[in-house]
Amino acid sequence: MATTEERLQILKMIQAGQITAEEGAKLLAALKTASARASDEMPPAKWLRVRVTNTRSGKTNIHVTLPLNLVDVALRMAERFVPPSQDLDLAEIKRQLHSGYRGRILEVVDDEEGQRVEIFLE
Repeated sequence: MATTEERLQILKMIQAGQITAEEGAKLLAALKTASARASDEMPPAKWLRVRVTNTRSGKTNIHVTLPLNLVDVALRMAERFVPPSQDLDLAEIKRQLHSGYRGRILEVVDDEEGQRVEIFLE
């Protein structure tokens, strides 16, 4: 699975007119093929790592590593209590966690608070 940043970069290139939609589709397909080959070579992720960093100082404020099995149990429990939402699809989150992808799956930067949150699968 290609990283979100790589896919977003290709979409921005299409939007800016640097490449055609057809060329973008080919690049996206190539990313998918390359990442599928890489995931065949690596064992699936077993850990979920969350890191919160102060963007001004670069200091890590929070660094948590959880086994994916525990995260899976927590998501199953959350499904019972979280009302259905268009913004939060727990089934999709579970699918992505077990897709075999390894690497950063989310990065959120809050410039106002000076915080960066990153979530990785390892």
